[in-house]
Amino acid sequence: MDYLSTPKACFAAIEDYPFAEHYLNVSDQEGGSLKLHYVDEGPRDGEVVLMLHGEPSWSFLYRHMISSIVAAGYRVIAPDLIGFGKSDKPTKQSDYTYQRHVDWIRALLIELKLSDITLVCQDWGGLIGLRLVAEHNTLFARVLAANTMLPTGDHPATEAFLKWKAFSQEVQIFPVAGVIKGATVTELSVPTLNAYDAPFPDESYKAGVRQFPLLVPVTPDDPASDANRRAWQVLQQFTKPFTTAFSDSDPVTAGGDRIMQKLIPGCQGQAHTIIQQGGHFLQEDQATALSNVLLTFMQANPISIK
Repeated sequence: MDYLSTPKACFAAIEDYPFAEHYLNVSDQEGGSLKLHYVDEGPRDGEVVLMLHGEPSWSFLYRHMISSIVAAGYRVIAPDLIGFGKSDKPTKQSDYTYQRHVDWIRALLIELKLSDITLVCQDWGGLIGLRLVAEHNTLFARVLAANTMLPTGDHPATEAFLKWKAFSQEVQIFPVAGVIKGATVTELSVPTLNAYDAPFPDESYKAGVRQFPLLVPVTPDDPASDANRRAWQVLQQFTKPFTTAFSDSDPVTAGGDRIMQKLIPGCQGQAHTIIQQGGHFLQEDQATALSNVLLTFMQANPISIK
């Protein structure tokens, strides 16, 4: 598999991201390997919070939350999905599949020997993370889902999503920072926008960014539909604490929280939240509010000591 590694110089000017680099070799499933970058902050013996980003962001999205959660005494793992951030970037769109993304993050959980995980997932972080919760439910202690879903393709996609899907394939220069800017409700600084563009020096680095919209199951016979249906069968029996923290200004995922609250037993009795003045990327708009929701959720649902 051919891939590119973003030159380190591209990240040199990034502000407000003071985290040490960690890398893990994961199989490219073609006989080679790729480097997956992840943030690993906080005490190594602390409870683990796994923060999974989506499209077209990277772990930079969680920077303020990482600092807040570590300050509270927890260990935070925040990977960059393959094709994003500081991770390697296969150059062909066909190199990216839903299953490969799940497998790449699965490798991280296994290699780092993570357990009693609290998952925080947004956008594609949920499409990947909720699959892993279903397939390795003994490793997870709690879930916080924010502006995400686990689609099976059994229900029609929204017109807004179909337009986004078409745009992602047709636009000549994929405007990564512009997408982030357009899906937040607060004004982002130039250095912040530059940080979202930093992983992608030119279009040759953006195969993963372009492919993600094509991987969302929108028909019942999508390659990922059966696996997601099986995941829902497990999630509908998942009794561990599960909460939703959606924002009030994200038309893309609005209503997904109610579906999870209805179908997942672990949602019962939890203090589900609608975060005000937050767009799709609520980690940018309301990092403090989302951090507070997470900390309150974890403290209200302590992990049993065995």
